[in-house]
Amino acid sequence: MSTGQNNANAYLRTQVMSASPAELRMMLLDGAVKFAKQGRQGLAEKNHEQVYNGFSQSRAIVSELMTSMRPEAAPELCEQVRALYAYIFQELVTVSLENDLPRADKVIQLLEFEQQTWRMLMEQLKNESGSTGEQPATSVPGRTAGYGSTGTDSYTPLSVEG
Repeated sequence: MSTGQNNANAYLRTQVMSASPAELRMMLLDGAVKFAKQGRQGLAEKNHEQVYNGFSQSRAIVSELMTSMRPEAAPELCEQVRALYAYIFQELVTVSLENDLPRADKVIQLLEFEQQTWRMLMEQLKNESGSTGEQPATSVPGRTAGYGSTGTDSYTPLSVEG
């Protein structure tokens, strides 16, 4: 492994280890979009290895997003988001098996919509916490009351976005 690659891996490891749960979820969504686009590019270029690698990585991330939810906070919301992720997962499987570019574009649009929604939520939470000087309490399903007030994060991986 080159020095540049080692530095990039160390930087990424530091980012992950110091990120909040919301930031980690954003990183997962960013990765799912990135890898789905790589798989789509592989379809367009008829590069089967790139198709496999891109869509496999994207599916793995979507699977992680699905399994990391905790329904204790908002069971109905959790079930709806889990169903959305299951649909996205199935579409990623179908796209890679059928080499379906239009379907790939649609699933990427869904992932990008999820990504943008999460970004907007994070910005809203940032603005709310900036106006009072502390973290908002229960602004997002999955967080327990008093989040941020004691310095401990009792965040569950479920959010408005998933």
